Formats: sequence, C-alpha cells, structure tokens
Amino acid sequence: MEAFREQSLDAITAAARQAARGDPFANPALSIALALSRKLDNGEIGHADLAELLQAMGRAAFGDRAQRLARAVGQEGREGHDAAMALLAGHVARPDPDDSPMRFAVFRSACERPRAAAVFTAHPTFSLPRETGAALARAAGGGPLPDPLLLRPAGPTLTEEFEQAVAAMANGRDALDRLTAAFLGTARSIWPDRWTQLAPAPVILASWVGYDTDGRTDIGWHDTLRLRLQMKQLQLARLARQLEVLPADCTAALRVRTEEAAAAVRAQIAACPPPGPPRPEAAQLFAQALIGQRDAALTTPEPLLALFPAALAAAPDDEARLALGVARAGLLAHGLSLAHTHVRLNSAQLHNAVRLRFPAFGAGPEDASRRRALFAAINAALDEARPEPVDTGGLIAEPASAARLMMTVAQIAKHVDASQKVRFLVAETESGYTLLAALLLARLLGTEDHVEISPLFETAEALEQRGERVVEEALRSPHWRAYLKRTGRLCLQFGYSDSGRYIGQVAATHLIERLKLRIIELLARHELHDLEVVLFDTHGEGLGRGGHPDGLAARLDYLDPPAVRAAFAARGIPVRQETSFQGGDGYLLFGTPSLAHAAVTRIAEHAFAPLPSGSPDPVYAEGGFATDLFTGARAAFHGLVEDPGYAALLGAFGASLLDRTGSRPAARQSDSGGPPTIRHPRELRAIPNNAVLQQLGFLANLMHGLGHGAAQEPEAFAELLRRSPRFANALAFARAGLALSDADVLRGYVASLDPVSWLDRAAQTRRPGRAQALVAVATALGTLGLADPARAVFRRLKADDLMLRAAWPDAAPGMSDRLFALHALRLCLIHRIWLLAVVVPDFSPRHGVTRDGLVQRLLRLDVPGAVDLLEQVFPAEDPPGAALDFAEPPAARHGGYGRERDEILRPLREMFSLVREISAVISLECGAFG
Repeated sequence: MEAFREQSLDAITAAARQAARGDPFANPALSIALALSRKLDNGEIGHADLAELLQAMGRAAFGDRAQRLARAVGQEGREGHDAAMALLAGHVARPDPDDSPMRFAVFRSACERPRAAAVFTAHPTFSLPRETGAALARAAGGGPLPDPLLLRPAGPTLTEEFEQAVAAMANGRDALDRLTAAFLGTARSIWPDRWTQLAPAPVILASWVGYDTDGRTDIGWHDTLRLRLQMKQLQLARLARQLEVLPADCTAALRVRTEEAAAAVRAQIAACPPPGPPRPEAAQLFAQALIGQRDAALTTPEPLLALFPAALAAAPDDEARLALGVARAGLLAHGLSLAHTHVRLNSAQLHNAVRLRFPAFGAGPEDASRRRALFAAINAALDEARPEPVDTGGLIAEPASAARLMMTVAQIAKHVDASQKVRFLVAETESGYTLLAALLLARLLGTEDHVEISPLFETAEALEQRGERVVEEALRSPHWRAYLKRTGRLCLQFGYSDSGRYIGQVAATHLIERLKLRIIELLARHELHDLEVVLFDTHGEGLGRGGHPDGLAARLDYLDPPAVRAAFAARGIPVRQETSFQGGDGYLLFGTPSLAHAAVTRIAEHAFAPLPSGSPDPVYAEGGFATDLFTGARAAFHGLVEDPGYAALLGAFGASLLDRTGSRPAARQSDSGGPPTIRHPRELRAIPNNAVLQQLGFLANLMHGLGHGAAQEPEAFAELLRRSPRFANALAFARAGLALSDADVLRGYVASLDPVSWLDRAAQTRRPGRAQALVAVATALGTLGLADPARAVFRRLKADDLMLRAAWPDAAPGMSDRLFALHALRLCLIHRIWLLAVVVPDFSPRHGVTRDGLVQRLLRLDVPGAVDLLEQVFPAEDPPGAALDFAEPPAARHGGYGRERDEILRPLREMFSLVREISAVISLECGAFG
C-alpha cells in the first residue's frame, strides 16, 4: 500500500476549506474527517501510513518552531551578543556619549544592584521528551532535526524536572558571566585602578524547582534540602572550574577551600534520605551529617570571598584578574547556590499552620464579622512571639505543611547557606492576614531575617478588588512595616494562571498593570517609597507559560511596560523585574549556551532600557475606549466561564487528548475510575485548561470577549492598535489566538458530540453494518448529554469571534491548512474509536465495570484505562496448561478472545496513540503547551 503523503492531505484540506467558503452549512473539518475515514474503510490507507504522515508533519512543525525560537531571542551569534552586552555596559557608564563617564560610585550602584531576575519554575509543560526538547534548542541554532522525531512526552519525575532546570540555569550562569565581563571590561577601560573592586550583578537567577509545595504532595522536606544541597554543590563545582583555568600560584588557597567545602557537601547529600517518607533513623543520620560537616561545607561564601583579594593581587595580568572578578561576582550574587531560592505554598496551608498553634484565631479571615478582632489577635501574637528551636526531629513530627516548609527554610539558613534570603511565595493571597500569618510563623521558627514574604495576586478578586487591600491591611501592622523596613524590600508576585483562566488574558493584563500602579500610590501614602519593590511575574499565559508571539523583548515590555517603569521612577522607587521561565517551554530559551546568551542579553537590555519620553502612550492618554474594552472583555469572559456548556466542552474529552506533561495531575481525579467529570473550569488546572483549548482549535482564553467591544467602535479599535505600542503589545496574544483558532474546527468537535450528526450520517451510509454502529454511537452520546450545552457555548464563542475578526481584518491570516488538517485527521480517528467502542461485546459486570460504563469511558477517550479493563474481560492468551498431557484424549481448548484483541482492542490502542501523536504536533504548531 502506497503511503498516504502530506501533500495528499494538504490537497484534501485545501479543497474542503475552499468549497466551504461559499456554503454556510458546510463543515470542512468533518468533511475531511469523513473522507479520511472512507479511505481507511476502503483499505487505501492504514494506521502505519498515518503514523508516517504524522512524522512528516511533526518534522515540519518542529522545524518551524525551532525558527520561531531563534527569532524569539534574537540569535546574533556569540560575537553579536558580546558586542550588545559591551554596548549596554558602555551606555550605562557613559549615558551621554559626548559627555564624560558617570562617577565610579554611581556606576557601581547601577551595575551591582540586581535589576532583573530569571526565575526557573517547574510546571506541567514538559510536552516534549527531554532529548527532543534539547534537539529543538539546538535546531534553533542551526542543528539537525532528530531522526526519528519522538514527540510524545513521558511526565517527568521531580528529579528529572530538577535536572532540566539545572541545565538551563547552568547555561544562564555562563551567559551572566559574559554580562559581568562586559561590565568589568567597560570599568577597566575607564577606571583602570578601581575596576577590580566591582561585582556586577544587574541580572540574577532564581529557582523554585524542588521547593514548590503548592498543589504538590511529592516534595518532602528532605527532598527540598537534598536539592538545595545539590544547588550548593553545583555552585562550588562551578567555582572550581573557574579557578582551574587560572594560574595555581594565585588561586591555590581558593582551590583548596572550595574542594574542602565540596567534599563536605557531597557527604551531606549522600546522607540525605531518599525520596519517599523518611525513616527517623535515616533522618537522624542526615541531621548529624548536616551539622557535623557544616563548618567544612560553609554556610556563607564569606570564607571564600575573603581569599579573593590576595588572588587578585597575585594575578599575573588583567585577563586573570577579569576571570577572578567574574567568579567573585557570581559568588556574591548567588551565594552558595546556582540560583536564588524560592519556596511556595498557598494561603490555606498558612492559615492551617497558624490555627494549629493559635486555635483562638479560628479558620482565618473568611469570617468578615471577626476581621477586626482577628487582626488584633495576630498583632498581639506577633508582640509576644519569640523564636523556637528547630531541628530535624521537629520536621518529622510537624503536621502542618506550611510550618514544615518554614522549618526547612530555617535548616537551610542554619546549615546550608545564610547569605541569601529565601523568597517565601504565598499563592491565593486575598487578605493581609495571610502575610501577617507568614510573618508570625517566620518569627516563631527563627526565619524572619531569612525570608522575603511575597503574596501572589492572580485571582480575579485579588487583581480587581483585593490586591491593594491585602498590602494595605498588612501595612497597618507595625510588625509588617518594621519587617519591610528591615529587609528594605517589598516583594509582590503576579500571575496569569487563574486570572487568564477566569477573566481572560487581555483583561488580566489590564488588571495586573492597574494593580502595579496602585501599589505605587499605596507606598507613597504610607511613606515607604524608600523600599525596593520586586515585581515577579510568574506568567500562566495561554501561549507558552511566559511566551509572547513577538519574542522575548516584547514579552518583557508586556510584563513591565514603559509607563509602569516611568511611574516607579517618578517616585524614586527602585524596582527589580523578575520573570518566570517555566518548565519545558520556558527552559528552551536557555536550552543552549547560545540561546541563554541571547536571552540574558535581552533581559539586560530591558533592565537598563531608557524611560519613555515625549507624549504618553495613547492607551493612557485616551484610555476611555481601552478601559471599556478590557472591562467588557472581562465581563464577557466571566459569563463564558460560568456557562455550563464551557465546562462541558472542556471536560467532554479534551483532557484525554493530553499526555502527562508534569508531576501533578491535570484535574482532580474521580473516585469511580476514568477521567473526572468537569463541572466548572476551576476543576481543571490552569495549564491543562489552556492546553485543551489549543487542542480544540479555539484559544478562547486569549481573545474571547474582545469582539463585542471592538465591533462597537471599530475605528477607535483600529486607531488605538496603530498608535499605541502598549495596546498592540497587549493584544498580540489575541492576534496569535486568532491565527491558531478556527470556528470550523471547534464546530467539528461540537458536532461530533451531537447525536443528530451521527443519525444524519447513519441515514447516508451505504457501508454494510455501519448504520447500526452509527445509531449506537448516537444513542451513547445522548446518554452523555453534552450536545445541547456544547452547541450553546459554541454560539457564544462564534458570535464574539465573528465580531473580532470583522473589526480586526488584518490581525492574522487564520489557521494554517496544516494545523486544520491535523484537527480533521484527529476527528477521523476519534470517530473511528467511538465506532469500535459500540461494537464491544456485552459481558457480565467485572471489576465493578459494566459494558455501558466502558463505552462511556471510550467516548470520553479514556482509551488506555478502558482497554486495560477490556483485556481482563476478554483475555487473548491460551488457557493455563494448554500444552500439558492429561493422560487421555484432550477436549477442545477455546483459547481466549483473539478476534476481540485483533479487531477491537489493538486498533483502539493504535488509533489512540495516533490521537496523542497529533496532540503533540498541535502543541508544536501552537509553539507551546498550555
């Protein structure tokens, strides 16, 4: 059989889409699916041909994504990026090229204060196998495409997540060293007698991989300590490599002390209990190693830093001094770790931990009638709180996860590294009480001077109403104000995960920016403008967890728009902009030394970007239309989220299209087996929520709700897009959503859930026996009851889509034929899976499962679980003892259900494997997972 070629599918797709343009009742996605199904029925193509076709389509999508990745960071080669870094450093030292350079002290302040941070976080976005992801990063630099191309992921373990993050961070640290060298080189040319005093660190790295316990139960306290010790080991190994290439007579003392520390850390790691619940005896041995080796392992880089002056003095030339200066700067900036440490939990965990110690506090801030009394009580508790001892035995015994995490931070500060504060991120913060609870826990456990408590604002309520109030409620406490003044820094975190899921990407962008501007006014009101403010954007956008359609530079402007930077500067408030690089998608930007070099260059350029001058951006100066548009979009998206049909559409079978891409489940699992029923989008985690929309061919989270407002004033919409860089940047996500979405594709999925479509098909089929199967599918789908709500929500989505495309005709060319063809091919396979599902023979209930229940699971594409059960019901193996001689003529052996295996079960597995392969290629086409 001749393989079915990509060109053949292209021709079928182009013809079907062209024919549909003049027919309002046509459904090109279903037409293509039906044409392919007939080819399979007639034996013109087989599953092997489809697998070969998908490999070719995957290679094309892989190559395109590699090119987009290169464009995203601006690949200019090593020399080009070094030149850009040198140019940036020169501009910082001499802002006016016709004037003399700035004073040394001013330059020192400018380059030694971290202005930006890249934060490496782990989320379920590992949508490619590790080797394929690495090949994609290499392909962005011109490397070859792998053959064969493996696209389907296997969900990584915590260790694998950590290893991938470390590889990205190592590339990032190499790039930071080149940035440091650029600043030192500039200083050497201007201040030849003082440049070795500098330790530039305008950009730093941080990580929460292995330390994030929000929504995860697979990270124990000992896992966090083990991984943190490995980060320390990596820093010491990095320093050792930097010293190896320098003359021994100037670095001998540094080398000896570094190796002594590294050996001690290796012993501590070896003593750490393995993953899983630790035995008390194992924890005891670990505690003894942690404390017994503490002095040798170092708990601050100071003993190493003290050896650098002598090494610099003994260095034979400026190149050696430059290398020493780079090593010293990296050690000062990151302490005894490859990157700064972030830990994370959610507010409910904090409230529970405090309630255990102070039962009188009650459940927390939910009861509005007790609010004033609650704040008075926690402030009184802070008055009385004194540090308690923390030991490893206490970690084992502690029942509250938040207290356990704070105790882990205490152990890090005492026994691993006290030189850098640990960021203590609190998700779902909606009350100032939560911040005071974290402070109380830190005071009790002796970590108050070692943590930076940071609320995360991402829910609609936090961004729209509560965010400013949360900070203000905390600022009313003298303890919180004193804590901020002591640390000198207010840390805030913003995310799009929940906001993008519940109010839409564009509306979330508007609310986050507005909240940042309100924080400025709040600090002025409390006369705290001398604080540094850290704005950490953890993303969650529906196009790659930190991705931006126009590249990294545009992404940084999107998160940290010029108007916000100007507003902070006008009040004299120093700002550090931190941005997250999450999971497989985010790590790609640091996937090779070259990519990391480019990424760090873009981050540094943004960190020192000049403030806007001249007339304000029209989106602010003439903000009435934009405000109305965003407000309307927020209201429209809220209506969509509360529409039962939206949950029905997301939960019908969408999550089953996704391979596992992380170490936590996509949704809360059902107790009855099979995929859980989704009754509201909150039951599906944010990343799978976005990924399902990608897989259904309609990225509503990026664009829904804009259409009505744009259609009301299309001229104003077009004019603002033309004149406002900020407005155009914010709407880039909607533009990308339009390019990756097609209502005909979504209608194909919706129509597939409609029993009437199957009855219509039954009326037309001429294939023997097919009508009966089609009617059976219709009957089974009627039992699911998803058709009516799905059709209703489709009408809502389609109407807004039509209005947006009409108001924005030049936004995007629409979905490509290749992406459209992938969806149509998958519809064909889904339909054939369902046709096989209804011919499963009846059987007596087994393992608590009935035939009808299994058919329902197959309709929702829980194919692996359903087929596993069917293989138990219909075993195909020979009966036990079939080959033995039982001393008399044998009876007939009826050995298993071979026909069911060959005609139903094996094809189900093959087709579902192709369905998931298509999902992987669609992720490549979209440029990200979720």
